[in-house]
Amino acid sequence: MNVQFTEEQELLRSSVQRLLRDQYDFEARRKIVASEEGFSRTRWEGFAELGLLAAPFSENVGGLGGGALSIMIIMHEFGRHLVVEPFVETVVLAGGLIEQAGTPEQQQAFIPGIIDGSTIWALAWTERGSRFDFANVTTTARREGNDYVLSGTKTMAIAAPWADYLIVSARTSCDDRDRGGVSLFAVDRRAAGLDLQSFKTIDGRRAAEISLREVRGQLLGREGEGVALLEASRDRAIAALCAEAVGAIGELNAATLDYSKTRKQFGTTIGSFQVLQHRIVDMFIAHQEALSLMQHLSLNLSAGDPGLSRLASGAKSKIGYAGKFVADQAVQLHGGMGMTDELNVGHYFKRISSINIQFGDPAFHVLRYAQLDAAA
Repeated sequence: MNVQFTEEQELLRSSVQRLLRDQYDFEARRKIVASEEGFSRTRWEGFAELGLLAAPFSENVGGLGGGALSIMIIMHEFGRHLVVEPFVETVVLAGGLIEQAGTPEQQQAFIPGIIDGSTIWALAWTERGSRFDFANVTTTARREGNDYVLSGTKTMAIAAPWADYLIVSARTSCDDRDRGGVSLFAVDRRAAGLDLQSFKTIDGRRAAEISLREVRGQLLGREGEGVALLEASRDRAIAALCAEAVGAIGELNAATLDYSKTRKQFGTTIGSFQVLQHRIVDMFIAHQEALSLMQHLSLNLSAGDPGLSRLASGAKSKIGYAGKFVADQAVQLHGGMGMTDELNVGHYFKRISSINIQFGDPAFHVLRYAQLDAAA
């Protein structure tokens, strides 16, 4: 599959490529990750000035109307440069949920801050033992006046240490794991009773364990519809993460091919060995298959395909396995230096490994694909 971009989409892609080439090379990225905050607010503001944070939103809420294809273009380039700033968490997940489920007042209050880069959001839905089940929620919320009061704990909330606001899933009715009793809430990260313990992730990002003790939040969407909203947001996030993974896979292939042309063994370049040529061809094929799936998924997301969830799971599993294969081969062909901090190969390996477990690992999505296929 080969997507033919419009003139506006080509302009977006070239603008992102130029910005990242000039301001986000590997050494600049290493300094950002090693900084105290762990990401660059200057770069984030630069993304906003270029219109990247506004690109996916509809014009009705102040966006540029780029939709799913703009996310694919941006995330593919972000994957090539290992961008750590929380585009998926803030724009795709939180922004998408607010646009889809928020009241007009909430959209007016929250989306402009996302678009201009002044506010950062994170999604807190994972709990201990919940694995990839959105309905496995023990955090509770009870109504008190116009607000709700939340109590419970959340784990592995990616980008939460950087966030100004959180979207938190909590149970408003029914028993544990009941789909109909989960709702979503917008919570100020500085709210009384909210405690956040941050930590670094293997791919250089930041995440947090969150404790909520009588924390006030605003209901987002209708009560009891949280699981359905999260499932829709998962499909959008999967499309974005797949695009990022494909960008990383392409860079690993390019780095490995270049290395094979310069590294010598027994007086000749390793790229001249037939067995290694076969491996590099297999890596190329895996990348091309992943690229086609990425484009197919984003096109169907843009078209509102009713079978999107099945396609998203198929793409997540296939691209996940392709990413693992290419990353493993790249590290092995680079030898011991493949996992050193000074070489970008190990950083791509870690990011692909992290992407593979976000919103379900490849094995989980193979099973989900089969279940959705049987129900179709």
